[in-house]
Amino acid sequence: MNQSKILGEKRRELILKWLQEEGKPLTGGWLSSKTNVSRQVIVQDISLLKARGIPIVATSQGYVYMDEMSKKPNQKERLVVCKHGPEKAEEELQLIVDFGVTVKDVIVEHPVYGDLTASIMVSNRKEVHDFLKKIRDTNASFLSELSDGVHIHTLVAQNEEILDEVCEKLADAGILFNE
Repeated sequence: MNQSKILGEKRRELILKWLQEEGKPLTGGWLSSKTNVSRQVIVQDISLLKARGIPIVATSQGYVYMDEMSKKPNQKERLVVCKHGPEKAEEELQLIVDFGVTVKDVIVEHPVYGDLTASIMVSNRKEVHDFLKKIRDTNASFLSELSDGVHIHTLVAQNEEILDEVCEKLADAGILFNE
């Protein structure tokens, strides 16, 4: 069966509907196959939706709709500063997610562009594995390589005590940055 392309605004409406209904990351490949357009068209559609102020985040697992209602009540966020080379990225991320904590993003300070932030959104070992596999498979660099290994993560947890424990373990592992 030859499926016809879903065009323009109708396609963007469907993409938004699917992202809102699924509540989990949807890949560009999945969206492109559902609408019978190229992955590049999906990337452009997502950019247009973001430009309208629609809270879509591109993660290593796919696109996610992030409205205020999707946030769990009483979740705590904390910025933690870490320093390590690429060889410790897996240890760092697994240590964090093993506490049930989500690594929301990574932030580095660039001398020209200022703060650069990239969404990570990993919450378990499989997501960490998939994220690191994508880094390897695409031969991408870690943002922290721009800042001599120094980077900031936004961590999300159910309470401050869990975040305290994670920070203690990161310090024990020599990953937490202390000047």
